[in-house]
Amino acid sequence: MSLDYRTIKEEFPILRTQMNGKPLVFLDSAASSQKPQRVIDAFSDYYRCRNANIHRGAYRLSYEATDLYDQTRRRIARFLGAAEPETCIFTRNTTESINLVASAWGDTNVGEGDEIVVSELEHHSNLVPWMMLAQRRGAKLRHIPLTDDGHYDYDRLDEVLSPRTRIVAVQHMSNVLGSIHDIKQVTARAHAAGATVLVDGAQGACHLPVNVADIDCDFYALSAHKMLGPTGVGVLYGKRKILESMPPFLGGGDMILTVSRDSFEPAPLPAKFEAGTPNIAGVVAYAIALDYLEKIGIENIHAHEKELLRYAVDELERIPGITLYGSRNLESRGAVVSFNVDAVHSHDVGTILDEEGIAIRAGHHCCEPFMRKCGISGTARASFYVYNGPEDVDALVRGLQRVREVFKSVVAH
Repeated sequence: MSLDYRTIKEEFPILRTQMNGKPLVFLDSAASSQKPQRVIDAFSDYYRCRNANIHRGAYRLSYEATDLYDQTRRRIARFLGAAEPETCIFTRNTTESINLVASAWGDTNVGEGDEIVVSELEHHSNLVPWMMLAQRRGAKLRHIPLTDDGHYDYDRLDEVLSPRTRIVAVQHMSNVLGSIHDIKQVTARAHAAGATVLVDGAQGACHLPVNVADIDCDFYALSAHKMLGPTGVGVLYGKRKILESMPPFLGGGDMILTVSRDSFEPAPLPAKFEAGTPNIAGVVAYAIALDYLEKIGIENIHAHEKELLRYAVDELERIPGITLYGSRNLESRGAVVSFNVDAVHSHDVGTILDEEGIAIRAGHHCCEPFMRKCGISGTARASFYVYNGPEDVDALVRGLQRVREVFKSVVAH
């Protein structure tokens, strides 16, 4: 392994703990990553030393809190390759970011008979908001065809793009299969059809280099908690011209410029979309997570994860009765492995692994349409990050051998 993951792992206090009396092997970072001590310290330090509301107080603590909050906006803009920090809006999570676009942009720009393009591989958070918009506006959902190995079928993309396409909402990387999509190509072809593009970057931003200017997407949504940061912090990047054309998503404090008895004027970006007191401590701590990721290097993290993915797939394929899902072209995948063990339910697999101190995800992973397409109810999923190493894969293999022992009456021999 080229990346010094052992030294990195020492910075994560929870990874020194035990689960069910055994060393914790955490393989569910696709759901939410663990946090290094420096991020935990930044979060608690804010409340210990700098706690004050932002943009309002005429005193030093408020000025300091405001400065830290705004520094994080500048950091995330740099991380995403966004030229203007004001185009990065803080939300609670990726889900809220997508809902913001579906409501504030969608209700203004999508009408009866218009089309919204998604796919069956999308996370529910990049499906349900568009379903709700379609129901409100009388629009129609169209689905990008998928290849057999779980990528967008670019050869058939034009089948779902039409003059009525208003928005194409796609994922950067699949949380089920780890499929890495060519979102730059999707964006270019959607724009050629006159459509707006939103990218669900919940899995992409934590594992892959992102440059929104190069991608040329109109919106990019992500969450801090999947990239070593706190929960309750999301980001929506949007092109300035589009954001300025949208009405506010929520009304209240801090999103106004002026208010009279009967009307209001919204504040300029980014305050226009940040009504109410935000998760200040979370945003402040997120800056430390971003600095940490930049110090390690997203390219280094991705290379490390590719090595882990290759090792994991090789080892799991040796276990009888294991069905792996996703492309065998590992260069086009992130470090997510979904699998089933013969007739054993994924929740039972997760329960036995939990007894061995191994934390994985089990179920449909908020991707029911794709599971139905595959004819299964769900999968077990192991996902890796910067603090994992080959010994974690070895523990998973031993755990799955234990699953086969417990359920030997229903597994293949």
